Amino acid sequence: MNTSLLVIDAQRIYTDPESDLFCADAKATMRRINNLIRHFRKRRKPVVFVRHVHKLDGSDLGRLFDYTGEPADDFNFKKGSPEVEYDPGLIVPRGSIEVIKNRYSAFAGTALARILHRQKAARVVVCGFMTNFCCESTARAAHDLDFYVDFIPDATGTPGTGNMNEKTIRKVVGQLLGEGFARVFTTKKYLSLR
Repeated sequence: MNTSLLVIDAQRIYTDPESDLFCADAKATMRRINNLIRHFRKRRKPVVFVRHVHKLDGSDLGRLFDYTGEPADDFNFKKGSPEVEYDPGLIVPRGSIEVIKNRYSAFAGTALARILHRQKAARVVVCGFMTNFCCESTARAAHDLDFYVDFIPDATGTPGTGNMNEKTIRKVVGQLLGEGFARVFTTKKYLSLR
């Protein structure tokens, strides 16, 4: 079965210790993401890189930051800011395919589904940031678009919530997706599959 790796939002906003959205396990998460990229490149399987970027005027925000019913005064992921750049340690081979998104799901308003169909991908592997937003939303959307989904929680990162830390969120999201949306693996287990 043709499989494509989706590297979601491996951006500095999540890996820079000075960022409000810094993920405590970012360094190890990036190592696991890079291991997946190497695995796919070695086998000549496609890797698609996704970045979250917004226009400076916020005209493409939609409902992303107004879930409370109040429009956002300020927002992250502004085009041209250092926070939207890939983490400096991310392996991005020359000629890589990139998708720019402005919603949680990498499929919403992008050409990702068409790209995957051109690659003849029947399955996608999801890794990146944030576990409980963009990665989870992309995995669910992929399932709804009839792709098989593999989700790698320890190769995803999140700063956590007021009530849950990164480890707990990875576990919860993995369990929820594993009940009907995706196969769920650790990076080590996924890399050991034949």
